Amino acid sequence: MSMEFIEALNEIEREKGISKDILLEAIEAALISSYKRNFNTAQNVRVDINRFTGVIRVYARKTVVEEVLDPRLEISVEASHEINPHFHLDDIAEIEVTPRDFGRIAAQTAKQVVTQRIREAERGLIYNAFIDKEEDIVNGIVQRQDVRNLFIDLGKVEAVLPLTELMPTDKFKHGDRVKSFITKVENTTKGPQIFLSRTHPGLLKRLFELEVPEIYDGVVEIRSVAREAGFRSKIAVHSRNPEVDPVGSCVGQKGMRVQTIVTELKGEKIDIVRWSESVEEYVANALSPSKVIEVIVYEQEKMARVIVPDYQLSLAIGIKGQNARLAAKLTGWKIDIKSETQAEQEYGRPKSPMSTMHQDSVSID
Repeated sequence: MSMEFIEALNEIEREKGISKDILLEAIEAALISSYKRNFNTAQNVRVDINRFTGVIRVYARKTVVEEVLDPRLEISVEASHEINPHFHLDDIAEIEVTPRDFGRIAAQTAKQVVTQRIREAERGLIYNAFIDKEEDIVNGIVQRQDVRNLFIDLGKVEAVLPLTELMPTDKFKHGDRVKSFITKVENTTKGPQIFLSRTHPGLLKRLFELEVPEIYDGVVEIRSVAREAGFRSKIAVHSRNPEVDPVGSCVGQKGMRVQTIVTELKGEKIDIVRWSESVEEYVANALSPSKVIEVIVYEQEKMARVIVPDYQLSLAIGIKGQNARLAAKLTGWKIDIKSETQAEQEYGRPKSPMSTMHQDSVSID
């Protein structure tokens, strides 16, 4: 060990942000184990590295006693006074026992410790960088695939995109760029692990936040998202400014904003609906693109019975119940859909002369 080694530690401190003192303490602790292992001794020792010169010394630590029973751990009062006349019973006397060829062992141990600490520090920096990006979008490059996962290169780290988190329309190969949502960041013994998703509703929400300035600025708020990835999604929006149309803001001029998101999601259909404090109005909007005649709310059951024109029944329910299912997820209400004829037969409600409820929503295919 030498001045050059100390200078190297100073350089690491400047470039990597790892404290020189922490590195030296770690090296000293590792050298204690190396000394005991290489010189087959059980005595207590202390390793000291001079912070300026890099000189290493090993000291045996022995308790001052009247009668020595274990010379590896104890020293007599008389013998301790030869080192320092001020030692008393039960004091700890330190005797230098630095081996002649200890420098070689020290250099090898120091290299291992520094390499390990640099690796740990870099892992910590990566973890800290990505834990702040949890529930955010990242761009990466497909590196490889096994039977369960795609592995995505994010630059400093490789992330995991489970095949179960891919949309049915996703088809990626090595070298393809992929935009994903970070669902979880874990700090493991092997370094940070980052898990991605393409199906999470958060991906749709973040895409709108990035694409629509009014959402980014907080003027328009996303109140709820319901998604069946790769097929259809519904998003409920609300404007804090009555002069700003939340649905129009998300659609953009000539549909440009929402179309960008549809393209990113490989043609996933998106219904943008206006959120409302009125359950009746909110449920009616959520069933877009179907027209709604009436919504009857049952508060205790948290259920809404919806009456639609006969010719709109299949549209309101959707293919395999998808439209109704998404509307229920979006609003948090159970939804029972009936045609006018069914309502008349089951509940004795006359076919409505009433006008269709106003709905504020737009569907993008």
